[in-house]
Amino acid sequence: MRRPGGADFAPGAYVFPGGTVHREDSGSGDEIRMAAVRELFEEVGVLLARSSRGFAVQDDCDSVREAVGGGATFNAALEGRNLEPAFDELALFARWVTPSPMSRRYDARFFFARCPERQSVEPQEGEVTDWLWITPEQALVDDRVTLVYATRAVLESFATNDAATDVIRRARAVGEVPIIEPRMVQTESGWTIEH
Repeated sequence: MRRPGGADFAPGAYVFPGGTVHREDSGSGDEIRMAAVRELFEEVGVLLARSSRGFAVQDDCDSVREAVGGGATFNAALEGRNLEPAFDELALFARWVTPSPMSRRYDARFFFARCPERQSVEPQEGEVTDWLWITPEQALVDDRVTLVYATRAVLESFATNDAATDVIRRARAVGEVPIIEPRMVQTESGWTIEH
């Protein structure tokens, strides 16, 4: 998804959906995964949740969006549809921490997940100016796709032309995902980032 030009973080760049952990995420048993599920829904409308009927469908998404728009918390909106977040659908594959000299720091986790069937992308107005489905290989060479350093490096790490199923299976097989903390290095031509 592309961030608006005036955004605080990565203005005008294409990034993965994401955000911060909110207080309401902490009661879920896994606040990081809960934040990932919530932010994915808030930013692009994809709902990684299920009920006894199966995986959430577009009608569930619309109902949750309406409840949240009416003032309900995301958790309450899920409960109203008898939905539970599908944490098991998230496969952690990378963790990046911004370099220590930076004034604004992030500890970002990156997950793979398949887009549920029978749901459509509905980007959040004001947060997302464009979105697209694109392979990592295409994103890395398309001049129209502006990427920040971390997004580019993450895409490079799995731009293998492998099937999504194989990439997700490999991510699930990794025990503990190492923390990547790039370094700011001053060179003759200016500052660069290395990882």
